Amino acid sequence: MNPRGNPAPLAEARRRHSLDKRARALTVLTTLEKQGKPLTFAAVARAARVSTWLTYASGVREHIEAAQLRQAHSTPPSAATASPPSALSLRTELEIARQEIKDLRDERDRLQAALRHQLGYQLDAIHAADAADAATRADELTARNQDLTRQLQEASAENVTCRARITALEDDLTAARTSLRRMIRDENLR
Repeated sequence: MNPRGNPAPLAEARRRHSLDKRARALTVLTTLEKQGKPLTFAAVARAARVSTWLTYASGVREHIEAAQLRQAHSTPPSAATASPPSALSLRTELEIARQEIKDLRDERDRLQAALRHQLGYQLDAIHAADAADAATRADELTARNQDLTRQLQEASAENVTCRARITALEDDLTAARTSLRRMIRDENLR
């Protein structure tokens, strides 16, 4: 696994899941068309247990629109023969819709959990790499600090030596001036 994580398995699983949903939607579309049921994007989505968004996606939308055109050109059932849906069938459809919603929410929760785990692994990998870099940087800074401390001690010692020499030279200069004054005074007195 590289330091940034490997999102490839998650992407591959997501791709396979998407292909499975698309295949399911197309199979349901064929079945509904054979049964002569009205073809709508929502009906296909509900029967295939996929999101309505998927039925409008490229690759699925074209098939639904073509089936709708075929259905529009066939002989429509008369309004007199079609009976209104019964309360029982409406309740059944409502229960199916509720179950689909529950399944979709469960799927969403599973995918969110998988994504959280994957992001956590990636963050852990990044933090581990940063921690190793931080330890190396801390070692470098410690060595640099020790080197600068040694240079400071050497400079301080040299400073003390230079001050002592300056004091000695000032004393010698003072003595030389005093001696020169005496000599000048003695010379002037003669």
